[in-house]
Amino acid sequence: MPSPRKADQSAPANVGPTGSPDGADRAQAGDSLTTAQGLRLPDTDHSLKVGDRGPTLLEDFHLREKITHFDHERIPERVVHARGSAAHGVFESYGTAASVTKAGFLAEGRQTEVFVRFSTVLGSRGSADTVRDTRGFAVKFYTDEGTFDLVGNNIPVFFIQDGIKFPDVIHAAKPHPDREIPQAQSAHDTFWDFASLHTEATHHVMWNMSDRGIPRSYRTMEGFGVHTFRLVNAAGETSLVKFHWKPVAGVHSLVWEEAQITAGIDPDFHRRDMADGIEAGAFLEYELGIQVMPDDGSDSFEGIDLLDPTKLVPTELVPVQLIGKLTLNRNPTNFFAETEQVAFHTGHLVPGIEVTNDPLMQARLFSYLDTQLTRLGGPNFAQIPVNRPHCPVNDMLRDGMHQTAVHTGLAPYRPNSIDGGQPLVTTAGEGGYVQVARRIEGTPVRANPASFDDHYSQATMFYRSLTPVEQAHIVEAFTFELGKCYEQVIKERELQVLANVDADLCAQVAAGLGLPAPKGRPAKDGLLSPALSQVITEPGPIAGRKIGVIADAGADLAGIAKLRKAAQKLGASVLVIAPVGGVLTDDGTHKVIVDRTLLTARSVEFDAIVVAGKTTPVSDIKLVLLLQEAFRHLKVLGAWGDGTAVLEAAGIAKDSPGVVTGDSAAKSFTQQLAAAIGLHRVWDRAANVMASAVPSAGGQEKL
Repeated sequence: MPSPRKADQSAPANVGPTGSPDGADRAQAGDSLTTAQGLRLPDTDHSLKVGDRGPTLLEDFHLREKITHFDHERIPERVVHARGSAAHGVFESYGTAASVTKAGFLAEGRQTEVFVRFSTVLGSRGSADTVRDTRGFAVKFYTDEGTFDLVGNNIPVFFIQDGIKFPDVIHAAKPHPDREIPQAQSAHDTFWDFASLHTEATHHVMWNMSDRGIPRSYRTMEGFGVHTFRLVNAAGETSLVKFHWKPVAGVHSLVWEEAQITAGIDPDFHRRDMADGIEAGAFLEYELGIQVMPDDGSDSFEGIDLLDPTKLVPTELVPVQLIGKLTLNRNPTNFFAETEQVAFHTGHLVPGIEVTNDPLMQARLFSYLDTQLTRLGGPNFAQIPVNRPHCPVNDMLRDGMHQTAVHTGLAPYRPNSIDGGQPLVTTAGEGGYVQVARRIEGTPVRANPASFDDHYSQATMFYRSLTPVEQAHIVEAFTFELGKCYEQVIKERELQVLANVDADLCAQVAAGLGLPAPKGRPAKDGLLSPALSQVITEPGPIAGRKIGVIADAGADLAGIAKLRKAAQKLGASVLVIAPVGGVLTDDGTHKVIVDRTLLTARSVEFDAIVVAGKTTPVSDIKLVLLLQEAFRHLKVLGAWGDGTAVLEAAGIAKDSPGVVTGDSAAKSFTQQLAAAIGLHRVWDRAANVMASAVPSAGGQEKL
């Protein structure tokens, strides 16, 4: 009998899907970080650049693999910015940018159709609008030179400095992979583990923990291009710029308790506000502005590295020049066809606008295009109606999944002699996109310049530039977020980060967590930027705001009619709240439809609540809650005539800060009410209602 054959030592081992030698299906094997092909990696925090300030190299296979896999993690919704809502509109240029850019849509008087999508970053499509998060502010300009996408956020800085780390920060911020919780929030261990270890995130975190993380509405939310762009004028001269969107309605946010309540009772709060406002003719308006800095080859200004996306340029150093106005005036016809299928890309540029060597921007130039291939089913997503350019297209791109264009001709290549040599190339003088010549040289490295090492100075500037009430909100936010973490070492490490921002901030958060405050090295003094504060002293417009009016069968309906007329002139709306639904009538002269009942109304829906004269005081707990919540959330309250008795029955003194009263709903009353609403919040009430002691509605602490 022949002897048994020995096992072939060269035969492949029984390995698992990621190289596990025992064939197990576990997802990790070995202790070293590798590519998907098992290549060990020395660095996954820096993309491969030409020198530490040069552009990212296409040969960086690790960057492309890491970003590509991340781009395709979610099917079919977006990996980030899944929760969004959008509107159509028009952009009209003032012509004031003509000296710095030859972009045609920025010429004087030029009107351009736009599509704008607002979004949260972390949550799924089914999450809530009012969670604490960064918001996307993406604008698609359908120019006659091609589509230009300004894909920004409501915060001018970002978590990371290099795009290769984008999968990491999102993995850390998304729900934990074992339980898929918490949804649409950063108050958990993995996010703060990342933020405390990657201190470059500190500046962005400060913004997110401020009131900017919970905007009141899209119409009162700023937008930023985040990156530094290069503009080129008709003479070939270049400038470095940062883009800003300034809401005409002013900048306004929720308070934290209000945001939490709203997420529960109306998770569609922001999209509903925008859609209802547009439908009612209260269009959303923003002015586009630019900060212009010299392109002197240093890519810096006043010591600020303009290639670092975690840094901003204070407007006190470089004022924002307004160059045009955006008006959102039409709702989408179909949410899926337009809002869900719209595809933005930072590489959608027009002549006169170029990118810079910002390593986050460089990675985005690859990532956005790659993302659409899976999300929208192939390379022909530009043929979807919402994505189609509003100018002639002759691209020589053929076939592929979901090809809907019927191409003609035989020669989709250049040069050719079969199709008459077409399509023709276009020179820069004829409107072709030709980048400005610039010298690029350096040794390929995975590194950041030394100027990227400053992770705290601008976070300190931001915190110290805010008013005391805004600083108190940041303390509250950090205390809440870190209080939700289970790992003690993460809390302690983030406190060390805060100690390097501001000692008082760190001490207050530490006290709230019951932990000792570590010593740090925050800046003793430095530039402050009062423009970073949202608190205003002069009333702004109230278009799009909602005023709730409490009334019953015996209320002064004529006064309600006067208030509604005055509000409509200012673009605001009045909603009547009554004990039960139906119609309120008096002697037959006036009839008022009830919009909300005490069962369906909550104060978070309204910017102000007013009690109509002759309304009967009742002890309904729902009415008391409605008024007390509005008071606690620093909203304007009002009453005319004997309607003040309803406020007093709810424990609210008529001489409290932010309570507007009058003998009737006359012009003087409505003007005072509008001015109070135009200040956004009753900040004089804040110290009392945020105090630990139980406050009285009359404005004095109970002893």
